[in-house]
Amino acid sequence: ILVKAEPDELYHLAGQSHVGASFDIPETTCQFTAMGTLKLLEIVRDLATPPKFLHISSSEIFGKPDQSPQDETTPMRPVTPYGVAKAFATQMVTLYRESFGLFACNAICYNHESPRRGESFVTRKISRAAAAISLGYQDELLLGDIDGRRDWGFAPEYVEAMWRMLQQPAADDYVLATGESNSVRDFLDAAFSAAGLDWQNYVKKDDRYRRPAEVSRLLGNASKSKDILGWHAETRLPKIAELMVQSDLHAIQSEAGSQSN
Repeated sequence: ILVKAEPDELYHLAGQSHVGASFDIPETTCQFTAMGTLKLLEIVRDLATPPKFLHISSSEIFGKPDQSPQDETTPMRPVTPYGVAKAFATQMVTLYRESFGLFACNAICYNHESPRRGESFVTRKISRAAAAISLGYQDELLLGDIDGRRDWGFAPEYVEAMWRMLQQPAADDYVLATGESNSVRDFLDAAFSAAGLDWQNYVKKDDRYRRPAEVSRLLGNASKSKDILGWHAETRLPKIAELMVQSDLHAIQSEAGSQSN
């Protein structure tokens, strides 16, 4: 496909990206997320005219960092199978850039959300539940640790930053983040408020959703992206949650309408 298409730019966003699931399927996670990236790099290296290559890395590579916020120089200390796989892929991208001269970049993305987020991820699970409860289709929401904190941004803005990386004269790695830390509790507040509800009336804790190991203090410093790419995150958590709930409200109502017909 790449030989026939001869692309100028290749954006590699694929992988087994569910952190919780990576504990249940570590081999699959490493095959897709780690080895999949290496295989793509090998293909690109063998092309007559290698395209510019963008790999979407993750804040999970930092795991339990000694410093906060983290930047491009922060040591990798992953604590999940997904984080380990992403650390491997990230370092391979750097290796191919430095050893083989590929124009290869790592976009080290902190959590990025949108209405397209899969329903197994906590943010979409929350937005979908808030919408469903407000419409009378659901009674409660089961969650694990709601005090866990993340740096949540808006996915479309992060994709723009990825494009900007490949427009630079030289390849490099960049952290993409908001620089703001919010808890799952904060996301609950924003999402249920957008649906006109108080989450404390509907949310119950379930230890089945707790992870064997949890990252901590993941907060990104995107100053390099701002200085070089002219990029910064604009949309913050309350607005992201509102957009996701509105989208789920519309989707659930549409599903109910189609079923009744």
